[in-house]
Amino acid sequence: MSIGLTEEHRALADSVRGLAGRGIDRAVLARQGLFGVHVPESRGGQGYGLPELCVVLEELGRARAGGAFLPTVLAAATLAADNPLLEGLADGTLTAAVVLSGTATALGPADADLFLVPVDGGWALLDGSSVTAEPLEGVDLDRPLCTVTVTEVPAGRELGPVPVRELAAVLIGAEACGLAAWAVDTAASYAKVREQFGRPIGQFQGVKHRVAAALVALEQARAAVWDAARALDTAGRTTSDRAEEAGRTASDRAEAAGRTASDRAEAAGRTASDRAEAAGPADEDEVWLAVGVAAVLAPDAAVRCAADAIQVLGGIGYTFEHDAHRYYRRALSGRMLAGDPGEWSERVARLAAAGTRRTMEPDLPEEAAALRAEIRARARELAGEEPLARLGRFAREGWIMPYLPKPWGRAAGPLEQVVIHQEFRELKRPNLGIAAWAVPSIVAHGTREQQERFLPRTFTGEIVWCQLFSEPGAGSDLAGLSTKATRVEGGWSLSGQKIWTSLAQYAHWGICLARTSPDKHKGITYFLVDMATPGVTVRPLKEINGEEIFNEVFLDDVFVPDDLVVGEVDNGWKVARDTLSHERVALGDSWGPGSQHTDMMRLVTARDGLRPAQWEQAGRLWAEGQAISALGLRVTLSQLEGGGAGTAASVRKLLGMRHAQAISEFCWSVDPSSRYWNRMILTTRAFTIGGGTTEVQLNIIAERALGLPRDP
Repeated sequence: MSIGLTEEHRALADSVRGLAGRGIDRAVLARQGLFGVHVPESRGGQGYGLPELCVVLEELGRARAGGAFLPTVLAAATLAADNPLLEGLADGTLTAAVVLSGTATALGPADADLFLVPVDGGWALLDGSSVTAEPLEGVDLDRPLCTVTVTEVPAGRELGPVPVRELAAVLIGAEACGLAAWAVDTAASYAKVREQFGRPIGQFQGVKHRVAAALVALEQARAAVWDAARALDTAGRTTSDRAEEAGRTASDRAEAAGRTASDRAEAAGRTASDRAEAAGPADEDEVWLAVGVAAVLAPDAAVRCAADAIQVLGGIGYTFEHDAHRYYRRALSGRMLAGDPGEWSERVARLAAAGTRRTMEPDLPEEAAALRAEIRARARELAGEEPLARLGRFAREGWIMPYLPKPWGRAAGPLEQVVIHQEFRELKRPNLGIAAWAVPSIVAHGTREQQERFLPRTFTGEIVWCQLFSEPGAGSDLAGLSTKATRVEGGWSLSGQKIWTSLAQYAHWGICLARTSPDKHKGITYFLVDMATPGVTVRPLKEINGEEIFNEVFLDDVFVPDDLVVGEVDNGWKVARDTLSHERVALGDSWGPGSQHTDMMRLVTARDGLRPAQWEQAGRLWAEGQAISALGLRVTLSQLEGGGAGTAASVRKLLGMRHAQAISEFCWSVDPSSRYWNRMILTTRAFTIGGGTTEVQLNIIAERALGLPRDP
């Protein structure tokens, strides 16, 4: 994915990328109207917003465009719509430099026409006669810096306390995503063709994982910048609105937001669906939280990805013979100008500790309104049922897995799935556990008799399932399994050992893969195994946290009749793959098991305080967690647009598992006496192993998303 998700944003990105491929200068950018993408049409601009400007900046970052484009569009973003200077900034006839550091260092040339500078707690836009500007040699070779000293502030040039640094963080973050994207693409392309020891270096796992991890950092940064840009934009803030609101007192802003304590209490009493429907513009603190997350993650991602590209390129990347050093230089300069990531992290943590939360709900099209009314009525009707009766209706009416075809689901498309998820939050549909994997396989490949025998009772919880896939010699390499199924009269005899089988000691049935012929992938068959069958032995395994979730399962001549084979004999690998990749909409408010950033903040706010270093660490963890949620929302929106989950789904899973571990480690360090965090720091250690280890996930991302060669 790129920052933009919609068809219009993709078209804009393609247009700018094509333009960049033919060479970029100020005149070209001005002719294409890019200086005024976000400027009102009444002032000569194109009338779009910050998301569109971020799409442009990502592509210009990919091309490492120099000059004064970024400070000029930043200056324009701070001005009221009636400011006469907007027209010159929008058509590119005026350029700007913007002071962003505490040492009067400005982004932009010393001969700029305008200088955006901090004055007396606010900002002013001055011309060259009111400042002394001197060129400054910086690490970036392609974009000028200067030092600025203000000599006078003429009347009428003050702008008030406009959010210059916040806007800068988001715009620099958008450019950083472009820099990182170039670095990832360049490293991957080189790793495919550069050979050492007789094979491409992209086949070496160390290189493969480095490039895949860089892509993970890039996708997280994109999600953060995208969310920050839409937060600023959907807060109802045009350029003039932002300038006007910035001048209000704190009490004015509180009154205008309509948020008294009683209002907040009343809003908290609404159902989740009501909040989703009624969600209007984000409040100011929520906007600044989103901005802070982008500032923490995006500039760092560009530095990391550019450094990794140099590492993969080797000696050539460390010389002027390749452009990699120029991208690294730009990334370093951008991170410096965006502000200290540590300070941004602490700001994020303080906002979160004060109760600020970022709403992650998709903006749905108009046709969702009628659909929502129908589904809400059904949800309210179900809410009035007794729990057992409600569960039966969940199963019969297809509400548990609505994306399944009728009669087992509702054949719900992406939009209906999202609305059902929102409207049914309070009803707490049952979690099917491993059955959520078994059911799609039985629906897609099972016989009608199998479906009618197993599915209704699975939906009501009468049948509990386990998964007999992993073996001592076949964990991540699942197709390497050795459990053997031998043809006998009326069915099959299964013999072998399974391991890491969750909750097998409680399961009634298991989905089981066994080998029916020697071919590694085409010789596997998918069976349904009654766990009470003679020859099935379950031995619980005590885990690191002292619990017994995993089990060993021994199969000694276990008879499975022919009518319990799902799909065709020797075609079980296809059935299993369909199970694991079954298409459904990812939903952004829940991204994995274990503890999340919101759990961490409950601990932080319950204590007297944290040390400064802990505040910074908490802020970074919050930023990572919020970006993972934003990734989930982006996947949902992409599917609503008719696209696939793309790289973001795999990235989100990888990040979610690692993040749960990091949260547990931090919270345990804050409160090592807590029974909960003592348990979670041990429990989460399994998250980067089960369901495909981190290393396997990185291989998948590298090979499928970046096209790096598979291991021999």
